[in-house]
Amino acid sequence: MQQHIPRKKHIALIAHDNMKRDLLEWVGLNRDSLAGHELYATGTTGALLEKTLALPVTKLLSGPLGGDQQIGAKIAEGGLDFVIFFWDPLESQPHDPDVKALLRIAVVWNIPVACNRATADFLISSPLMSSDYERIVPDFKAYRERLLPKF
Repeated sequence: MQQHIPRKKHIALIAHDNMKRDLLEWVGLNRDSLAGHELYATGTTGALLEKTLALPVTKLLSGPLGGDQQIGAKIAEGGLDFVIFFWDPLESQPHDPDVKALLRIAVVWNIPVACNRATADFLISSPLMSSDYERIVPDFKAYRERLLPKF
C-alpha cells in the first residue's frame, strides 16, 4: 500500500536540551526550505523554533511529559511525513523509553528520521522535499487478523 505525501510535508522537529542550540542553528540555516511545510515540535523546542523561525509551529507537550508519544501517535495516524530529532546520545534521559518508542514507531510506519545534522542535511536537500512522494506503507493486515491465544 502507498500513501501520497504532497509537496507540503508535515515535519516534526525535536531536540534534547543539550541539542536545542544545534537544532536552532540548523533550522535557521534551512528556514526558507522549512517555510513551505507544516511544522510540529515538542514543548520548549516548539516555542524556541517559533521564535527563531518566525513561522507557525504546532506545539505539543514537552517530550518527558508525553510530547514524544504525541509525535508517535501522529506518525501512526498518518499525520507526519518525517522527523528531525536531534537527540543527545551521550546523556541519559528520564524518558528514554519514550524516545525509543518514537523511533520504533517511525521505523514501523516507514517514516524518514534524521537523528543528526548530517542526515537532516541530506533530507532537507533531497529533491523529494519539494515534490510529491508515494511512501510505501507496510501492510499490517495479517498482523491485525492473527489468531490470538484463548485465555
